[in-house]
Amino acid sequence: MWVKICGTTSLEDAQLAVEAGANALGFVFAASPRRVTPDQVAAITARLPRTVEKYGVFVEASFDEIVCTAKAAGLTGVQLHSSRDPMLPLRLREHFSEIPARPRLGILQVLHFTTAEELASELDALHQDHAIDAVLIDSRTGTAPGGTGRTFDWEAARETFRRNAPHLRLLAAGGLSPENVAEAIHTLQPWGVDVVTGVESAPGRKDPERVRTFVASARAAFSAQVLQQLRS
Repeated sequence: MWVKICGTTSLEDAQLAVEAGANALGFVFAASPRRVTPDQVAAITARLPRTVEKYGVFVEASFDEIVCTAKAAGLTGVQLHSSRDPMLPLRLREHFSEIPARPRLGILQVLHFTTAEELASELDALHQDHAIDAVLIDSRTGTAPGGTGRTFDWEAARETFRRNAPHLRLLAAGGLSPENVAEAIHTLQPWGVDVVTGVESAPGRKDPERVRTFVASARAAFSAQVLQQLRS
């Protein structure tokens, strides 16, 4: 189970997530109360273990903006919310693969759940996109592309998630918390989970106990799922 703690704004919160067992951290470079600068993130990523993935969250950002920010901030991955350039993931993949001794760039594509039919259609279009490592399914309001604290309809999305699991790594996001992450994993059987507001004490500030409980609950739910599958 891959766990990402997003909306990180401080070294203290980053280290907390790492110690709790998170696989990845997310840093928001878009309009948000959690927005950070490349310099702020560079000061954090320089002090984190190399094994922890560091993702930048971008909304309608250009190729040049993403490249410059990723290099300046010490990112190992990017999370793409919307883009007018359908070739952006491939362009990023090719650009960073040409940099000597640089680790492979992780690329997450974000889709927002509306209906199961629309999600299925969007995922079908991504099956052959080998530039993308995983697809993050999030909820959305009319004004915010993410970090809304609202869940999408897991039951409606359930069959679409399971049908696409053999082809794509699917991440569940949107309104997850220590209280409901086990239910989300049981229902959707995702490859990973992503959380922002559900582990905060205030926008951009993590609650230590909620972070630890979220990671532990996610891993316990995944282990129970695997055990059930082995027994069936």
